[in-house]
Amino acid sequence: MTGGAEQPTSPATGRRGRRAADLPTLVERARAGDARSVARLISLVEDASPLLRDVAAALAPYTGSARVIGLTGPPGVGKSTTTTALVRAVRARGQRVGVLAVDPSSPFSGGALLGDRVRMQDHAGDPGVFIRSMASRGHLGGLAWATPQALRVLDAAGCDVVLVETVGVGQSELEVASLADTTLVLLAPGMGDGIQAAKAGILEVADVFVVNKADRDGADQTVRDLRSMLSLGGRHTRPGAWRPPVVRTVASRDVDSGVDEVLTRIDEHADWLASSGEGDRRRLERAAREVEAIAVAGLRERMGELGGSAALEALAGRVVAGETDPYRAADELVAQLQSPTGRMAG
Repeated sequence: MTGGAEQPTSPATGRRGRRAADLPTLVERARAGDARSVARLISLVEDASPLLRDVAAALAPYTGSARVIGLTGPPGVGKSTTTTALVRAVRARGQRVGVLAVDPSSPFSGGALLGDRVRMQDHAGDPGVFIRSMASRGHLGGLAWATPQALRVLDAAGCDVVLVETVGVGQSELEVASLADTTLVLLAPGMGDGIQAAKAGILEVADVFVVNKADRDGADQTVRDLRSMLSLGGRHTRPGAWRPPVVRTVASRDVDSGVDEVLTRIDEHADWLASSGEGDRRRLERAAREVEAIAVAGLRERMGELGGSAALEALAGRVVAGETDPYRAADELVAQLQSPTGRMAG
């Protein structure tokens, strides 16, 4: 494998109706491993198609089985190389794998700049692998806004494992931890001391630490720094908590790369998630965040439809003039959105 939309009532909307009617076939083909169908579904998600609600409804019965593994870390640590090696290891188990590689956006086209599919040509002809580069399009947190929905597509398409590789922008790319079942944080020798790692907050989001390029000078010191900081405290020191292991890798090697040990640690973490109940908690929290984000986006869309920009500007002017406070202004804005007349004051 490299509430629905309204039906049209006029010829002008007939094409949309045909596309909606084709959706079950598209989903069926995607579930059978057809790469073109998977790509089309992800494109509908990325483009915020009018069919997006239909897509989500069609996929819902087939989701919830894939294991989601996030890879994050600063630029230059070898995330793409490690992702490629993990794909190879997962495929050796006979499992189907999807990759969502989130790249920075071109300021001109809005598309992905780096193109991880080019860097992962080793798997280009494997029908058990689907690789998709997604542009972040200015979304903070190292992911694209459509990443959760794209994950659902790959899950429904029968991927046993989905790898999500973040942009690699440094200290802000921690959102992947709320999306993944297991988060790998990659570091490399000579890329900053342990204190900087602690500032980035990675001690709190990592489930497995991977010290890549471990054949370089300074690898031992990086491992020692991580283990020292892990001993200082944090969520992993609570009774029954998971203690993140530190694994050395040289992901660029074809043999003795250390990636098999990474996969073993991921399996151990999956067992802990199941036995502790943390896995169910994370998935519930993930769904809650997704629902919240869609609801907020819907409110913004409704505000725009009802002339909310003018209302917001008027309320902001009253706040600046000291006539009201931001909280009361926000309450007024929400009340106008909920008005049965469906109109907002300018």
